[in-house]
Amino acid sequence: MSSVLKTCLLASNQIAVLRQLVRTVFVSQRTPLPGNTLCRFRHIECKNVRRLHASVHRKFTPRRALLYVPGDDERKLSKAASLDVDCVVMDCEDGVALSRKVAARETISKILNSGTAKFGRSECAVRVNPVISMVTHEDLTVMLSGPSLPQCVVLPKVDTPGDIQIFSSELKSALQGKNIQDKLNLIIQTESAIGLLNVQAICEQATEISKDSPFTLEGIIFGSDDFCADIGATRTEGAEELIYARQKIVVVAKAYGIQAIDMVHINFKDLESLRNQSLQGARMGFTGKQVIHPAQVPVVQEAFLPSREKLEWATQLIKAFEEHQKSDKGAFVFRGSMIDMPSLLQAKNIVELDKAVKESNSHM
Repeated sequence: MSSVLKTCLLASNQIAVLRQLVRTVFVSQRTPLPGNTLCRFRHIECKNVRRLHASVHRKFTPRRALLYVPGDDERKLSKAASLDVDCVVMDCEDGVALSRKVAARETISKILNSGTAKFGRSECAVRVNPVISMVTHEDLTVMLSGPSLPQCVVLPKVDTPGDIQIFSSELKSALQGKNIQDKLNLIIQTESAIGLLNVQAICEQATEISKDSPFTLEGIIFGSDDFCADIGATRTEGAEELIYARQKIVVVAKAYGIQAIDMVHINFKDLESLRNQSLQGARMGFTGKQVIHPAQVPVVQEAFLPSREKLEWATQLIKAFEEHQKSDKGAFVFRGSMIDMPSLLQAKNIVELDKAVKESNSHM
């Protein structure tokens, strides 16, 4: 049985249990089951199976470190292109002064199309201004005007599903007449209280719209500083004030099979604190972290890479599971711990990340 089919069957089984539970509750209360209830569950089941199928088939692009570089600084952009970083984001938003937005767009377009910057294994991304700024269309029109396009677009300050609709329309307009072979990756940023409350609906909207749009939703970035300002929180070294928000980002991202990118560590000179925060983020389920200085890159990328011991554990667990499957039994014991499907999924994620990083490095 293929891994895709196994995943889809698992989702179907989970929803089948939920369907039966609802039926049982209604029967126990001697209440007629609404005629469209099971239809709703069938609709949910199909949506979840399609979502799981898409995430299984999506190629995993490592984004352990996502480095922002001011779009109006050609020297820094050329230098960043040679760094060993998973993702370079040429910034036209917060990293650029209002008076330099036009220069940033033109410089980014020049970098993309002049051939002077070789990004190597790094994913090439651009961050546009938010929909609410009313200049997103100008950003996209200029930066996507040439024959060479970025691989990814970062859309900041996404507060409502309507922001995704507007972005999709503006992206289509900017790409009109171009023969696009591959869809652009889209990473959204959650940076406000309302954005956090709406993040699930935003992901749902982006997933649906992407079927007929030139983008694929790839991840969520947590913008901690704007978020703290929005809710009136004080940033602390331990970031206790952000635990709920960070964990919600992870949960929603994983529910939609996309990546979760953690907050920036502002004090770029304190590499030990950066390492601790990165390891904490990795333990919480984040797949990567935003960085603002080249010195942060190796620390962050190492923190989000599985250790040799963890990789050995995952590899041997998968091997043991495959052997155990021949007995047609469920959970089994591996190195003193009971192993079931969630444990296997965790092991497969570890192996997949290691494989993706190695493949990315081979393209340098």
